[in-house]
Amino acid sequence: MTDPLAWLIDLEGVPSAYAGVRDGIDVMLRDRGLRRTSPEMTAESLLRGAHASAVLEGSASSLDEVRAGSGDEIATDAVRLSASMLALAPLLETAPLQAIARLHAVVGAGSLDPEQLGRPRDAASADRLRGVAELLLSGTSAPALLVAAVAHADVATAAPFASHNGIVARALERLVLVSRGVDAKSLVVPEAGHLHHRAAYESNLRAYSDGGPRGVHAWAIYGAEAFSAGAEASPLRG
Repeated sequence: MTDPLAWLIDLEGVPSAYAGVRDGIDVMLRDRGLRRTSPEMTAESLLRGAHASAVLEGSASSLDEVRAGSGDEIATDAVRLSASMLALAPLLETAPLQAIARLHAVVGAGSLDPEQLGRPRDAASADRLRGVAELLLSGTSAPALLVAAVAHADVATAAPFASHNGIVARALERLVLVSRGVDAKSLVVPEAGHLHHRAAYESNLRAYSDGGPRGVHAWAIYGAEAFSAGAEASPLRG
């Protein structure tokens, strides 16, 4: 099988960027591993991620409001997804289309018609999702962080569902890191990394959407920066 990311792996700046961010994440997790981590830390990471993802989707709620359970509808949807998404990590490894559909079904449950939950908008959207699934099942030699970044961008730019596409894309990115062993306890907060670099996040997604190798290359370089910021946003850092 042809490696779908082979052309991207060796582009200028990509190998070193992803090796560096993976080393940083590994050091953070290893250092903390000398002490016990707790389910509460994972829950806090997921909550921070839900808030950041909701803000990127248009929520006006603060983290304190989200923490208190008084966030707006978008934040409530994101938090609902964060509470159950990690259970989908095993499914992502074997049936990624089903896992992505489930992410959307959960996040959209409070606002969409049941017939829209987990279902792509049209045939073109279904094709784009199949492409994401093929990437995740491809056995690519690309670093897991890069696979996560590309899967995220593919879903975010395809906007295959009736709503909540950005939240689903960012949840998928986090889930790839869990399922591929980069961050098994989900203590990195990649969504917060994207919020921290919001202008670059949005501009690089537009470049990715416009197509062409340059846009994908730019997104890949940006993704490494966002993951570094996501590691700094971890509750392990305080």
